[in-house]
Amino acid sequence: MAGAVGDFPGVLRLGDLEVAVSVSEGRKSVRLTVERDASVTAVVSPRISTAELTKMIEAKRSWLYGKLAEKRDLGQLPPSKEYISGEGFLYLGRSYRLKVVDAGDVRLVRGRLELARGGGAKELVGWYQRVGTPWLLRRVQPWASRMGADMTGLRVRPLGYRWGSCSHDRTVNIHWATMQLPPTLIDYVLVHELAHLRRPNHGSEFWRLVNRLLPGYEEYRERLRRAGNDLWLPERG
Repeated sequence: MAGAVGDFPGVLRLGDLEVAVSVSEGRKSVRLTVERDASVTAVVSPRISTAELTKMIEAKRSWLYGKLAEKRDLGQLPPSKEYISGEGFLYLGRSYRLKVVDAGDVRLVRGRLELARGGGAKELVGWYQRVGTPWLLRRVQPWASRMGADMTGLRVRPLGYRWGSCSHDRTVNIHWATMQLPPTLIDYVLVHELAHLRRPNHGSEFWRLVNRLLPGYEEYRERLRRAGNDLWLPERG
C-alpha cells in the first residue's frame, strides 16, 4: 500500500472499516471523524502516504469502534425479520406485509410484498437494489441539476454503516437500505452525497451547499439518525 493518499480512489478499506478519505492542501495532520450517520472520514495532507494513514487508523481502531457503537445506540438491536406471510418490511417509509408464494421474483403486488417460498434476505435485498436503482436515478436528477453537481452515475449497494458514498469516478453510491426510508429522508441522503461531489469534506462550505437545497437540514439529519435504528439490515444483525 505505497503511494500518496492524494492518488487514492477515496475509500480506504481496513477489514470491516471503511474510511472515506479526502485531501486538503492546507492540512498538516489527519482529522479522523465518526460522522453522525456512523460513517468514518479522514481529511489528510496530500503528502501523507497510504501506509502512514493505515497505521494511524489502526492505532485508533478501538476509539473508532467505541464511537461507532455510540452512533448505533449499542444495545438496541436492529429489527430481526422472519420470512413468513404477514411479516412487515419498509419501502419508501411505508410498511408492506410479506406474502409467501410458490415461485417467482420478489415483487410488490396490490400492497403485498411477494417472496417465493424458501427465499430470504438475499432475495429481498436484491429487490431493494433492483427497484431502488431506477427510483433513485429519477429522484436524484433534479437535485443534481440544482446543485450543479457533475454526477456520472448511481449505484445501489451494501455500504456497511454508511448511507452513501462517492467514488473517484464521480459515481454516487447509495445503501440499498435507504429505500426503506421516507422519500424526504432519501432526499437528504442524495443531497448530502451530491454536495460531496463539490466539497469532499464536512467543512462549512459543504454544509452551506446542503442548506441551500435543504434549509434546516439539521432536522433531516437528526431524523435520519433516529430512523437508522428501525431499519432492517440483515448484515448487521
